[in-house]
Amino acid sequence: MALSLPRPQRVDVQIAAVSLLCGLALWALGLNAQGARVLGDNWSLLPLFVLAGLELLRSSRPQTSLVIGTFALVFDQFTTGNLASIMMFTDIVYAAVVYGTPAAARRIPLTTGAVTVAMTIGFLAWWQDPQAVLIGVVTGIVSYGPAATGVLVRNHREAAAAAKLRAEQTALLAEMDRVQAVGAERARMARELHDMVANHLSAIAIHSTAALSLDDPKTTQDALAVIRENSVEGLAEMRRLIGILRDQTGDLEPAAAPTLDGLAALVEGARTNGLDVTLDDARPADGAKLPAPVELAAYRIVQESLTNALKHAAPGLVTVTLAQRPRALTVRVTSPYGDPSGPRAPGSGAGLVGMRERTDLLGGTFEAGPESTPDGKVWSVVATLPVDPADEGAKE
Repeated sequence: MALSLPRPQRVDVQIAAVSLLCGLALWALGLNAQGARVLGDNWSLLPLFVLAGLELLRSSRPQTSLVIGTFALVFDQFTTGNLASIMMFTDIVYAAVVYGTPAAARRIPLTTGAVTVAMTIGFLAWWQDPQAVLIGVVTGIVSYGPAATGVLVRNHREAAAAAKLRAEQTALLAEMDRVQAVGAERARMARELHDMVANHLSAIAIHSTAALSLDDPKTTQDALAVIRENSVEGLAEMRRLIGILRDQTGDLEPAAAPTLDGLAALVEGARTNGLDVTLDDARPADGAKLPAPVELAAYRIVQESLTNALKHAAPGLVTVTLAQRPRALTVRVTSPYGDPSGPRAPGSGAGLVGMRERTDLLGGTFEAGPESTPDGKVWSVVATLPVDPADEGAKE
């Protein structure tokens, strides 16, 4: 099987070509790196061409180039030598550290350093002359110097790559946070839109259906009055929602957000729409004021429960109960469970989802479903909302 060599990079070809031309020029001028040696002057061309060929593989096969280049440099010592061959070898050592494996990048500086020390000590012991130290200096310049430079360049490149990766990860996390924030805001807008308008539109749909199905002027007149009242209130709620969307101050809820003080008006409006509702507010009269998010969530849960009762409940009494414990507010709404006798409005289940989301955002619990009581089967909605300031601080 033929050995396939990788295509050399352009910079490697340029380095090889310039180095070879310089080496040939030095040889032609008779500028040798050493004096007389065992082999003649022409033999210095062999390592010159070999090292020039290895320069083509300095990026793709750096460790192979270093091994063969080392033998070529040793052979060059038996000739008159060429300065270009020595310079190409130093570049091959540098490339082996920069482009080689991490293990090679750690091993080559240690090996070249050990060779430099060994050469210095060996020639000093052999010649017994301080000038032998120069042999070690030259060896260090040719081998250890390029390796150390390669380590510095490789560490700088790895640090730059790690910084780029961190920047990309930070940008990705920022984009994920942005997408989550947009999703959370869209969900909040959907909840607000549903809670603000669904109650009024459900009443309009039910009473308009009744007015169309009954040929009674008095019933039609009463239905139109309820439709007009719910239309006006729905428009007011829509204006409030538009105000929230246009708010640039950063407030999540404007000062006009509904509170539990408005439950009486909410219950009265449900009675106007045809529900038989009773409100049992068991909170202490002198109790501390609840946090605004808790009051808003409790109000919306009661509002949506009354809307569901208007659309789906059987005839009978709807009960709204508020109970406040030291660390939680419990909201309970029960309505008769069964087939409604009057016209119905279609539902999508978004109301239950919105109530559960509001409760989860405050760290509370939410349950909804049929329940058996001594008075018969009822549909029960129970939400427990934490109100303890210490708990809120811990969650933040």
